[in-house]
Amino acid sequence: MFGSGKAKKSKDAPRVEFDPKRQRAVIRCSICTGEQVAGFQDKSSGRFEEVMLIRQAADLRHFKELYGIEEVTKVY
Repeated sequence: MFGSGKAKKSKDAPRVEFDPKRQRAVIRCSICTGEQVAGFQDKSSGRFEEVMLIRQAADLRHFKELYGIEEVTKVY
């Protein structure tokens, strides 16, 4: 489920389409392992699209810069 292996390292992150009208930027956090994955959650369906693995603060900064995002919500 959570560790599906789809997430990439920050420098290898693919450019995924982001529509702030229908999606919100989130960090999905595992309570058990502490793994954090940045991506986009559909506001209506709740579907999560993985973009990149967050291992350190620099990864989160890169994610925000890549998509022009100021605020990212954590979900568990």
